[in-house]
Amino acid sequence: MSISETKELMNTALGIEKADLVVLNGTLLNVYTGEFIDKCSVSVKGEKIAYVGGSPEDGIGNETIVIDAAGRTIIPGFIDGHAHIAWLYNISEFLKYVIPGGTTTIVTESMEIFPVSGYAGLLDFLDSLQDQPVKIFATAPAMVSISGSARGVPGKMIRKILARKDILGLGETYWQSLLHDPDYLLSSFEETLAAGKKLEGHSAGAGEKKLSAYVAAGITSCHEPINAKEVTERLRLGLCVMIREGSIRRDLETISRIKETGISLRRLALVTDGVTPKDLIEKGYMEYVVQKAIDCGFDPVTAVQMATLNVAEHFSIDNIVGGIAPGRYADMLILPGPRIIRPDYVISKGKILAEKGKLLSSPREHRFSEESRNSINLPRKLKADDFEILCKKEAGETEVRVIDQITGLVTKEARVVLPVKEAKINADTSIDVIKVAAIDRKNNTGKIFTGLLRGFKMKSGAIASSAAWDTSDIIVVGADDSDMAFAVNRIKEIQGGCIVCDSGKILAELPLPIFGIISDTPAGTLAAQMEEVNKAAAALGIPFSDPMLTLVTLTGAAIPYLRICEEGLVNLKDGKPVSLFV
Repeated sequence: MSISETKELMNTALGIEKADLVVLNGTLLNVYTGEFIDKCSVSVKGEKIAYVGGSPEDGIGNETIVIDAAGRTIIPGFIDGHAHIAWLYNISEFLKYVIPGGTTTIVTESMEIFPVSGYAGLLDFLDSLQDQPVKIFATAPAMVSISGSARGVPGKMIRKILARKDILGLGETYWQSLLHDPDYLLSSFEETLAAGKKLEGHSAGAGEKKLSAYVAAGITSCHEPINAKEVTERLRLGLCVMIREGSIRRDLETISRIKETGISLRRLALVTDGVTPKDLIEKGYMEYVVQKAIDCGFDPVTAVQMATLNVAEHFSIDNIVGGIAPGRYADMLILPGPRIIRPDYVISKGKILAEKGKLLSSPREHRFSEESRNSINLPRKLKADDFEILCKKEAGETEVRVIDQITGLVTKEARVVLPVKEAKINADTSIDVIKVAAIDRKNNTGKIFTGLLRGFKMKSGAIASSAAWDTSDIIVVGADDSDMAFAVNRIKEIQGGCIVCDSGKILAELPLPIFGIISDTPAGTLAAQMEEVNKAAAALGIPFSDPMLTLVTLTGAAIPYLRICEEGLVNLKDGKPVSLFV
């Protein structure tokens, strides 16, 4: 605030100037003291809270908006401390569903943007988050990748990104990558700590000593624990532990057993880690998560703290958000009661944004640059023979490594003996072995590596997406080389998306024209398009509930074990490349 704004806020607290908004006579859930305060009022000037107490009368003028909260509960606006909004949604469409439920601050990763559009694309994305009705912060991309061309961010660039006020730290850094090759990450860690910002973690599967080594590097949080034991281990090491309750993982019910241990929960946070359009429309956002925490047995004070103050303290922004106190942003929810997380009013930055679930203030629509809308760069149309797997033998048999898809997200290495015909290895749907290929669309444009995959159970067709995790790749899986080429070429035509095809015909199409990872359609349309992709994939035999997610994680650098990029296969157990041929 400027000096004049500070004086105005002080004068409003003193009753010398009139408030713009006053919430009267509610029961305040004070997250700082963990108590309920009856007949409490909150006075607001501009975007900030001026006064909290029982005597607001001298601050009420003819122009003051007054909300009588008698019989209702006042709580701070919710904060999602680990989101992925650079995936699927246009921000203005996303916020239409987020705001009515009471989320007033979001901290999102930006890792999806940088590998496909670089620094200019990242700035375009960050600009889309500015001047919105709610506050949106981000973390800088750490760029942990199995692809050498996508790995890391240059020192000067990361310094420039971290200097931004809307950047709160370095995004999630996978522990395996740090321990396997610390040098390329520790310089970014050093820059982050020098800027006084946080190092966000990702420690799934780290044992005791490896976890300690990881935390010793300066990591401050982890959102990966899936049970109370893992949460406790990380809390004891000083981490802020984020409990996921989103579309990728739903860990809250299992982790809720931690409340029986009696340990302090003040470093626990509730986060989504990403929500699909269908879940956002049908379930809601952070209000759903907080309600579920209460339904799982957390008392309302603890549940609200985990979605407000605890998150704000972790990111060192508790001086501006996270609680209802003078000088903080006027982010408040007025609830029917402390156990009913269904806001009658949502107030953000001093403005009433929603009433009884109805949005009153529209999010700002951002116009993305032409470069951001043209990110699929391939030098030519692909052909079926681009996906041939050539062998040194002319005939006979050879043993190969196959990515074995054992769950919707986890893979392992399998070894299979396949026939060689005319110095080529082909897919064999009779034993569930098909092809998978990664094609670089930005750094080494058109570079392709084709491997083999088991577990997709496809008999024909192909599925492709331009949103491959942690890389600048298009990822495609198919039982037919011609369909694989068709799917990738269609992605180039529409400048991003997910394509399901068979025999040269499109079965389902999900356009993602912004960076090749974000839609520009309404959330309802997006949800319907995703459902069509799921149905079409199932018709080809794919058994996974979210086939696009399974597909795009094949390039990810965090989930075990065998992964693929345009450079080849990588075993995440040691971070080293392995040959297709045994």
